[in-house]
Amino acid sequence: MSERPPISPRSPRAALEPEQLPPPPKRSDRARNPFVIVGNAIFTILIILMIGAGATYYYGKQALESPGPLQEDKIVNIPARAGKRDIADVLSREGVINVNPWVFIGGVFALKASSDLKPGEYSFQKNASLRDVIATIVDGKVVQHAVTIPEGLTSEQIVTRLSDNDIFTGSVREIPREGTLLPETYKFPRGTTRDQVIQRLQQAQKRVLAEIWERRNTDTPLKSPDQLVTLASIVEKETGRADERSRVAAVFVNRLRQRMKLQSDPTIIYGLVGGKGTLGRPIKRSEITQPSPYNTYVIDGLPPGPIANPGRASLEATANPARTRDLFFVADGTGGHAFTETYDQHAKNVAKLRASEKQIQNDTVEPADDPAPAAATPGADTNPTATTPKPTNQKKPPRGRQGAAQQTNSPPVVQR
Repeated sequence: MSERPPISPRSPRAALEPEQLPPPPKRSDRARNPFVIVGNAIFTILIILMIGAGATYYYGKQALESPGPLQEDKIVNIPARAGKRDIADVLSREGVINVNPWVFIGGVFALKASSDLKPGEYSFQKNASLRDVIATIVDGKVVQHAVTIPEGLTSEQIVTRLSDNDIFTGSVREIPREGTLLPETYKFPRGTTRDQVIQRLQQAQKRVLAEIWERRNTDTPLKSPDQLVTLASIVEKETGRADERSRVAAVFVNRLRQRMKLQSDPTIIYGLVGGKGTLGRPIKRSEITQPSPYNTYVIDGLPPGPIANPGRASLEATANPARTRDLFFVADGTGGHAFTETYDQHAKNVAKLRASEKQIQNDTVEPADDPAPAAATPGADTNPTATTPKPTNQKKPPRGRQGAAQQTNSPPVVQR
């Protein structure tokens, strides 16, 4: 029998402790290779970057696609020469976006729009996302403001209207020649210069005039497009009713054929005030015969140029007047005119108008013991005092009109 080694007594704590710790495992030579260490570091970095990129993509997509804070459509002006940060500040201030400016800038880079942001006035839709906001600015579809130029204004009056409109910039260097602007409704973006507006109105007038002149009735005595514009401007000032333009034009064309004076009150006014357009009072008796290059009660034929800027409808009516023999017209008391071929019938129409006016005056004004002459209506383009004698030569009778035919103390009648 083998002898066992003697057992030496140990304390309970010592009995629980191992007699000798095992040595740590040896690292392999491969694990200690520097290439492996670098590779592991790169792999770890790639994993972190992929996770970061995924998180960034998810957050960026949410920021681009999420509905914006706008509660209703809104127009915002992006100033010229504004940088990306400036644009972000403007959009945040106007409540179009509610993200950090750097998020907006990041969205611009993500959408590759850094060099495509355009200044201007834009309309952003309700709840527009950041993507929609950036796309709107990149597309450059700025808000177009409708600007209406009424027919019959002089060039000076049109320039005044443009000067008073704050969507335009700059100033007009010189007043355009009368009759070279086409009255119409146009659309312009904010910031358009007033000279650009004038150029557009002139180009439109040239185009429309060329088209109408090409389709004109060649039987009229008008020899050039300029003469067409001149007569059309008189027609424009004589009536505002679409159904009367061609017939009013026919009266003047017939008078030109018979070498009769046109006798149009608006030409007296233009001779007196020029481009200001309105006299501000009725025409005086002395002004009817006052010499002026434009006064068609004095001169023969057409005045030397237009007295206003006629619209397309008046140009077309003058180029193709109605086929009538009318030589006279006078207001009929209902906003229109009564047309006649002879002076005798015209005189009856004038008498009928005066009787109607007198009845209206008696119904609205209480007579006094010593009645004074009726007060003139401010702004009326008529002649309350002129008297047109019956012509001795029927071939050249003067064309009695609303304010130029046998009137004494009755109030003037507003033409338009």
